Amino acid sequence: MTGHVTSSSTADVVIIGTGHGGAQAAIALRQHGLEGTVMMIGRDQVPPYERPPLSKEYLAGDKTFERIMIRPERFWADKGIELRLGCGVSEIDWMAHTVTLSDGSTIGYRKLIWAGGADPRRLGLPGANLKGIHYVRDKRDADAMMAALEAGARRAVVIGGGYIGLEAAAVLRKLGCEVTVLEMQDRVLARVAGEEMSRFFEAEHRRQGVDIQVSQGVSEILGEGNSVKAVKLDNGDIVECDMVIVGIGIVPAVAPLIAAGAAGSNGVDVDVFCRTTLDDIYAIGDCAAHANPFADSAVIRLESVQNANDMAKVVAKAIMGDKEPYHALPWFWSNQYDLKLQTAGLSVGYDTTVLRGNPEDRKFTVVYMKDGRPIAFDCVNTMKDYVQGRKLLENEVGKIDPDLLADTEIPLKELM
Repeated sequence: MTGHVTSSSTADVVIIGTGHGGAQAAIALRQHGLEGTVMMIGRDQVPPYERPPLSKEYLAGDKTFERIMIRPERFWADKGIELRLGCGVSEIDWMAHTVTLSDGSTIGYRKLIWAGGADPRRLGLPGANLKGIHYVRDKRDADAMMAALEAGARRAVVIGGGYIGLEAAAVLRKLGCEVTVLEMQDRVLARVAGEEMSRFFEAEHRRQGVDIQVSQGVSEILGEGNSVKAVKLDNGDIVECDMVIVGIGIVPAVAPLIAAGAAGSNGVDVDVFCRTTLDDIYAIGDCAAHANPFADSAVIRLESVQNANDMAKVVAKAIMGDKEPYHALPWFWSNQYDLKLQTAGLSVGYDTTVLRGNPEDRKFTVVYMKDGRPIAFDCVNTMKDYVQGRKLLENEVGKIDPDLLADTEIPLKELM
């Protein structure tokens, strides 16, 4: 199916969301032979693009928007995939197999794939609506930050010391800004990494000139007119700034699904084939709560490109009658300065760690262990450890002598 796609009011498969998961689902459906109609509906005004570079290469100006597009714009029409951009979903009628869009139109479907992702968690503080407060979800957010920098903003406060906050801090320092990072917990990356990795990145950011303040909450955003002027901390200190970047987590965008009766408390619940509890409706990506085999089958959400893409492939196969349960090793990455952090596996529930290499060399690996077996690897500038560590986890190795893991002269593949 090729050629120009005209706007329609029904499709065999409707995909809500034009991020990684939605785009991959559409691509995979065509790859697996779907000849019916496919429609992607998204809130963005532009065709599908990669989200991770927004706080990295795109914000830094190292990559243009064209270079972060998932496919060239003409690709979607060539594959017979209709894009309905600039639209959200206001209601789902799963019995009638229809979705109502924010513009009031109604779209019918045979199968529905919800890839709506999540929205940034908003500040609930006095002054939270001032001009100059930025969140990082889509291209418009990154463009607004770039415009502020072009207008002369040079003092930034980053609220939140997770991946998004630290990546933004690194880029802003590269662009010559004064940067303060405020983290409520007692270390950065507390939700995703162990203490060794947290302390390493804190030290690195401080070495680069970032003022990292942990165990530090914010009580108010202060303004001058309608623009940000400073941030007031819980201890009463005032940090003056021209802009505020907020990275305090996300909220799954699933309200229409839950309102329609889908099960879910943290996102929307899905089974091993990514099916929700509503007939003919699937959910994938950041919003999909699933029993993960690499987290001892705990029900979790994974906020990663890998998860979105792998779930999309599972759904495409299921729709085409080739059911294959979701079983993919989670992996993540983060670029900060000249450091590339690559993570394989989930460190949730680890009971000890093994240090492989020397952090002072800016090239090392932290292995997370549980009951004597490795469950995750955090690799800083050690691509070989990352690749071989993934293989170890995918092969579900048993117990390994910590001394062997710590010996950098022994390749991890030899411990299979």
